[in-house]
This record gives sequence, structure tokens and C-alpha cells, in this order.
Amino acid sequence: MTTTGSPTTPEQIAEKGPKPFPARPPIDLPESRRYRLKNRLLGPPLDTDQLEHEKLGIPVALAVFSSDCISSSAYATEEILRVLFVAVGVAAFSLVVGVTVAMLGVLFFLILSYRETIKEYPTAGGAYMVTRDNFGLLPAQVAGVSLLTDYVLTVAVSTAAGTAALVSAFPAVKPFAMPLSLFFIGLIAFMNLKGVRESGKVFAVPTYFFIVMMGVMLITGIYKLIGGDLGTIDPVHGMIKASKQGAAADGLFYGAGLAAMLHAFAVSGTAVTGVEAISNGVTAFKKPEWLNARRTLVIMGCVLGTLFLGLSFLASHVHPVPFESGYPTVISEVGKQVFGASTAGTVMFYALQAGTFLILVLAANTSFADFPRLASFHAGDNFMPKQLTKRGHRLVFSNGIIFLAAAAAVLVVATGAKVENLIPLYAIGVFASFTLSQAGMAKHHLTKKERGWRKGIFVNGFGALLSFVVLLIFIYFKFSKGAWVILVLVPIMVALLVRLNRQYEAEDHQLQHDAKLAATAPVLRRHVVLVFVARLDQSTARAIQYARTLVPDEMRAVHIAWDRQAAEELAADWRRLGLSRVPLELVDCPDRRVARAALEVVAREIADGKTETTVLLPHRLYQRFWHRLLHDHTGDEIANAVSKLEHANVTMVPFVMGEVNAPASAP
Repeated sequence: MTTTGSPTTPEQIAEKGPKPFPARPPIDLPESRRYRLKNRLLGPPLDTDQLEHEKLGIPVALAVFSSDCISSSAYATEEILRVLFVAVGVAAFSLVVGVTVAMLGVLFFLILSYRETIKEYPTAGGAYMVTRDNFGLLPAQVAGVSLLTDYVLTVAVSTAAGTAALVSAFPAVKPFAMPLSLFFIGLIAFMNLKGVRESGKVFAVPTYFFIVMMGVMLITGIYKLIGGDLGTIDPVHGMIKASKQGAAADGLFYGAGLAAMLHAFAVSGTAVTGVEAISNGVTAFKKPEWLNARRTLVIMGCVLGTLFLGLSFLASHVHPVPFESGYPTVISEVGKQVFGASTAGTVMFYALQAGTFLILVLAANTSFADFPRLASFHAGDNFMPKQLTKRGHRLVFSNGIIFLAAAAAVLVVATGAKVENLIPLYAIGVFASFTLSQAGMAKHHLTKKERGWRKGIFVNGFGALLSFVVLLIFIYFKFSKGAWVILVLVPIMVALLVRLNRQYEAEDHQLQHDAKLAATAPVLRRHVVLVFVARLDQSTARAIQYARTLVPDEMRAVHIAWDRQAAEELAADWRRLGLSRVPLELVDCPDRRVARAALEVVAREIADGKTETTVLLPHRLYQRFWHRLLHDHTGDEIANAVSKLEHANVTMVPFVMGEVNAPASAP
């Protein structure tokens, strides 16, 4: 016979499952000052259901995820010339295009590789997910940590380079380079805290403005070159010095040895940092996510390749020599030479510098878009603090954004906001992740053997080899100039993350072990409530009032008497106010170890194995943080000691100081 209706037995209720949340009328409660300020600064909170509407189309996504990569074209040529000019002088301008083309070959394979990654791993995560699935969790931490450190460096490099562009246009602000860099970091972090779409809209215009201005400069420069009006830049004081002057008679590299060429090739790798950003943020795209992400990746690669090659080509003809101080920048030298000294040319030059300044500063946005998301993957796998998995007020990973801004600010201060001091730290992390990602994809193709797997193995395998070669060269030439910091930092961070993972796993095992058995264990026969009191006041009265609602088998107040005179006064007040219904126990504590004495009281109570004990501690809450510094934390010490006992439960009964609290009923 089949029965219908509401479940009546525990088994039927369990099978029925939890009930949906019932609709409840709203309650008008005052919001905290902090929350009201957050609403005013960031806007109203977004509902979780609105996450789908925060997705990005290709035009905005190109600005959000590609600004770092595209902006690299503004300083990659300069880094090549810094190496080559010292080696062979003006002959460096004959080699810069060749080095650029070689790095564009690496870019080509990276684009092909990450197209495969996006298709096979559309849930985002990029190198981290690929390495995790194909090589395991530990190598994935190496890839992830390498990228995370690179994102921090990207923010520092981008803001410092943007400040350099500003100083190149307005030399008077040079003394304020570091404060300006810190201000830009804070500004970009703030915009990202406002939400993905809002930050994307703000950053889209500068990105496209830079692309347009670079295009105008390239077209103008090529036009003048064809007409014979381009000219070259005269050497001035402050430019770097050449150790020797190369010439065509010196051979293939104009006298530049193989080491110098490899060094230049390695530093040109700064141009392709940021290529992985789109694969790390596939889920931020509008549907179909993977297809839109792949299209954006190709557009980004084409734009970067054109701008990088174009600037190197113009540099090979106008001969801009980098300055020792980093100001003016090579791109500003080229722009001034191309546009000329006329009024219109001056306007165009400042427009170019404005575009360069904006794209370089806002290039940090790529890291702010990807770092929090990648950190959330680590945290989801129990390798980083769980706070990094939580979406904040505007549906972004707020904790990750704040952490990234703080880490980048420290780095800017430590390096004096100088790009040349940051570059040796740069690129190692990203090329390590490139190598692991592409090697992982090659293994994926070899394992799955899906359609076109042989082509995939060639593309990803060769890409992994190229990335590994660049990584080794970069380490060799930049090791003594700061690269050793990253090589030491990454293993230390991986070790810390592994240690954190073990802690999380141990906690999960302990919490999940026999959870059902513990929840259904028999209730102990006797329940005792102990209210620990230091003095007779409103917070104590509130704790006693709450204790009475528990209806225990026995309830009493306990005072640890480390000051006997104060204990006698408390007992007298207790009798005077007629609180005899709540017995007061005075516990002598001549050694003043209050937490230890409380522990002994509770231990004696549960010693029979048949008693469940609830300890109530009056807990005063202060509205100002400095108020908390004026009071001790004896209650916390008691809670920490007693909580270690089985069947001893501690509850803090709050009393908010500085507010009008409803008076407690007489005990």
C-alpha cells in the first residue's frame, strides 16, 4: 500500500531532502558605516544571478585581456637595443628587425598552442589546468606560481613603464615617478573592484587609442622613409655607450657575438608576456566562450606582431639610442622623429605619448583580470587560502585584487619604479608556464589521440622547446642581475603552497571522518551550563539571561578569583542583588593562571563521561579597533583552552559597547 502526504518519520524526512528557502518579508536593519561606504565607492552589490551578464564580448575582452601583451610592443624594442647597442653600437640597428622576427616566430607558435589550450580547456585556467591534468598537482603549482609571480611583475613593470612614458613627455614629474606608479596601481585596483564590465569599458578606449596612434606613427614613418624625409636621431648626452662599433665587415652579426644575439633574443621575450591571459579567462567571455576567446587571441597576436615589428623597423632607420636613466623612452624618440617639430607633429607626439602612457599603465589590468581568477583555482584545489575563492561585492575576486595590488606596490618601492630594475625579474615566470603548458598539451594530444593529434604534438612540442630555450637563455644572462630572486622565490612559494595543501587536506579529513556517526551519537544524560564572570555588569547579566533560556540540568556562575578582594566584593554584590537562583562559585587562583583554572573547572565537570558542558563567556564588542587594544583577551584564552576538551562547548555571548542595548531581564 502506498502512502502519500507529508513525511512523518526521520527516514522519510531524510529522503524528502531539504526544503527550499521560504519567501520572507524583508527586515529593515541599519547597515554598517563600512558597508554604506563600500556601496558609495563601488556601487550597489551585484546578485550572483547577474554573473552571466558580466561576460565580455570580443571588443571589450581584447582591451581587458590583451592590454598587457599589446603594450609590450612599447618597450620590447628598447630592451633589444639596450643589449645590442652596448655590444656593437650603431650596427645594432641592422640587427633589431632580425631579432624581432625571431621572437615573432615564437609568438606564432604560442598563439597556435594557446588556441589548442582554449579549445581543450574551455573552463579557463590555462597553463595551470593543462599542467594539472597532464603532469599532476605539484608541477601545476610550479606553473601556477610562475604565472602568479609574473602577474605581480606585470603590474609593477606596466605602471613603471607608463610612468616612464609620462616622464618622457613631461620631465618635470621625474621626482614623483614612484608615487605616481603607486597611485596608478591603486587606481586600477579600485576600478577592478567595481566589476568586470565597468573596468573593461573604462580600459577599452585607451587600448584602442594606443593601437590607432601606433598605426598612425607607423604609416607616417613609412611614408616619410619612402619619401626620404625620415632622417636619423643625433646622439646626445645621457644615452648608453657602446663597448665596440660593429660593421658589415665583421660578419653575419656585424661583430655581435652569438652570446649578444641570444641575450637580445631572450629580452625580446618581454614582448610576448601576456599571451596566456586569454586562456586563463575563457569563462569571462560571452557564449560561445571558447570560440570568442580563440578569435580574440588571434586578433591580439596580429596586433602585437604588427606593432612590435613596425616599431623595430622604424627604429632600424631612425637610430634611437636608449638612455641610461630610461627617459626618454625609445618609442618617444621614434615618435618625435617621425612626427617632427611642427605644431601638428608636436600634437601627434603628445597624443602618442598619452596613448603609450595609458596603455602601459592600464596593461596592469590584464593581471588584475587574471591573477584573482588563477588564484581562485589554486584555492579551490586547497593550495591557497580559501578567501581567494570568494566573489566580492561586485562579483569579482576582491581578495585576489587587493593582494595583487599590495604585492605589486611592494615591488615598485623595492625597485625604485625603474623598468630596467624590473626586467631581469620579468619573463622567467611566464616562459616557465609557457613551457609547462605546451608540454602538457603535447602530452594531452599523445594520450587522447584525437583528430589532428600529430599536428597538435608538433605545434605544442616545438612551442615548448622554443619556450624552454628562451627561458634558459634569459636565466643565463639575467641571473646575476636579479633573475635569481625568481628562481629562489618560486620553489619557496611552491613549498609553502604544498604545506598549506597538507593542512587543508588534514582538516577536511578530520571534519569529514565519521561526520554522520558524530551527528547521530547518543545525547549525554546531563547538561551543565557554566557562566564565567569577571565582574557583575550588563555583559554578565546578558550571558546569565541567555543561560536561563538553555534550560540545563544545572546552571551556575563561576568566578576565577585571582584577586581575592575583588572576589569578595563580587560575592557581596551577588547576594545584595538577590541572584541566589544562579549559584556563584568562587575558584581560588593564587598563581593567576585564569585559563588554566577555568580548564580544570570544566574538566572536573565532564570527568564522569555523562555530562555535556556549555561554557558561556560574556564578550564585549568594541566599535573602534583601538578600543580593542585597551582591553585584555582573557575570554579568548579561556575559550582556546576549554574548547580542546571533548563535550565541552564554548559560546561567546556578545555585548556591543557604545550602543544602547536593551536591558536584560532580571536573572
